[in-house]
Amino acid sequence: MSRTIIRNGTIVSLDPEIGQLEGADVLIEDGEIVDIGRGLSASNADVIDATDRIVLPGFVDSHIHLWQTQVRGIAGDWSLMGDYFDDMLGNIAGLYESEDMYLGNLFGALEKLHTGTTTALDWSHAINTPEHAERAVDGLKEAGLRTVYAYGPPGNDAATWWFDSTESHPEEHVRQLREEKIEDDDLLSLGLALRGPDFTTEEVARSDLELARDLGVVATIHMGAALWPSSIYGEDYQGFGAISDMLGPDVNVAHANHFSQEDIQHAVDQGVSFSATPEVEMQMAHGIPVTGKVLEAGGRPTWGVDVCSDISGDMTSQMRVGLQVQRMLDNQKTLENDEEVTSVSLTCRDTLEMATIEGAKALGMEDEIGTLTPGKRADIVTIRTDDFTTAPAHSPIQTVVFQSDPSHIDTVLVDGEPVKRDGELLNPAVSEEFDRFVESGRRLIDEAGLDL
Repeated sequence: MSRTIIRNGTIVSLDPEIGQLEGADVLIEDGEIVDIGRGLSASNADVIDATDRIVLPGFVDSHIHLWQTQVRGIAGDWSLMGDYFDDMLGNIAGLYESEDMYLGNLFGALEKLHTGTTTALDWSHAINTPEHAERAVDGLKEAGLRTVYAYGPPGNDAATWWFDSTESHPEEHVRQLREEKIEDDDLLSLGLALRGPDFTTEEVARSDLELARDLGVVATIHMGAALWPSSIYGEDYQGFGAISDMLGPDVNVAHANHFSQEDIQHAVDQGVSFSATPEVEMQMAHGIPVTGKVLEAGGRPTWGVDVCSDISGDMTSQMRVGLQVQRMLDNQKTLENDEEVTSVSLTCRDTLEMATIEGAKALGMEDEIGTLTPGKRADIVTIRTDDFTTAPAHSPIQTVVFQSDPSHIDTVLVDGEPVKRDGELLNPAVSEEFDRFVESGRRLIDEAGLDL
């Protein structure tokens, strides 16, 4: 039996029965949290000193495209329809070789771990050959990130796969990949990254979702972002269309900016989860994040980074941006009624829960991760409060949300195993594969012929 104890930390469990504890310990055995409290005994345990540290659940990123990691820094001035569709999905994605997928996923997953994210849904849509998916999964395995690998379409034929497509998801290789690469790995699970009725015929949209149901996996669907095609988007956009009678808790919708309130209500009533990616959505003109509509319907959205070729993989940025945008919108409604704003709407705890337990629920993992609770897996992050930019931490949750950044992420455990300690990633691939990673990005940009 392996034993680890995190000692003398400020525990932000996000479990309402455990609450927040000062100077407390977390005892871990074989990757499972077995006890939380003060003065726990733990013989023969690896001791992690959490003095002047906030101890909390690892963040959950419910929507990111990890394969784009080595082309960082190219999309900061892009819009969705003016650039991203043409230059990323219509050009760069088709240039990816299988080894590029490995390197992108490896370093994207390492960035997630370095910045405190212990679980992510990887929406993978540059699967130009079966080997591309296999090497993408190899990168995730090498990094040690808990991941839902959401198998998407190829990236080398946008006309076939993205515009009223009649091509169904590649079922044979999906099943083979799960059996050979994913099924026996405790940190990996399969999902399907579906195009939905925005980008396929109604028949394909239904059959793809039926495949996800048959496999018993999360179906995550890009829907309702930007104004394309203009004939169906706008105030009256009813995004679910042909699959509106097939919704359930196993369906996650990314973006949904142009869904009507009625459509959101219908989805929330069926248990559908929504992934908002506020920073990218504001830049690329997807529209207003779906946060407010989901909250009005009685649900709670989750946060995602989305396009890591554009922005940082740091989830605290999404927590802040998503929170403050919704507060701004709520405040403006009050001001327009000639009333004073006397309190904020969403709280810091709300946005932190959207980055942890709500993300876990969206991925079907709420019984495993998302809170620090005995019986759950030990996916844990510690954040320094002895730095002059975080001290004094009068409110640990507010410190996490508003004062912390990746430089304060001290220790990260996934399934009880330290992957980052004393501020340093432990995986030797960071240095061993770095040169190949950089060269992969340079080659892709050169071959794409982009003028940066």
